[in-house]
Amino acid sequence: MPRPKLIINETEVEKLSSYGCTNIEIASFFDCDESTIRKRFPDILTKGRDKGKIKLRKLQWSSAEKGNITMLIWLGKQILGQKEKQDIRLNEELPIGFDLEEI
Repeated sequence: MPRPKLIINETEVEKLSSYGCTNIEIASFFDCDESTIRKRFPDILTKGRDKGKIKLRKLQWSSAEKGNITMLIWLGKQILGQKEKQDIRLNEELPIGFDLEEI
């Protein structure tokens, strides 16, 4: 006789996945095997994780709008493709006594 199907609340699965919980952590919460979560709720896991990403982006954006310089720089690099200028000089003579082996 097969085991009765474990009742797992889909709303809780979505909420936990939106917090960034792994399948293993969600399975532990429901006291079941990870494969049960992965096989029964693939769309719900994706939806929850996407909601979590959206919430995080919203918080990052809000932080940048409030003047968080670090977040403004990071979002500029991620979204706008901005980067730090690197000054690389070629063909310069090394100072006297400078040993390349020390690098």
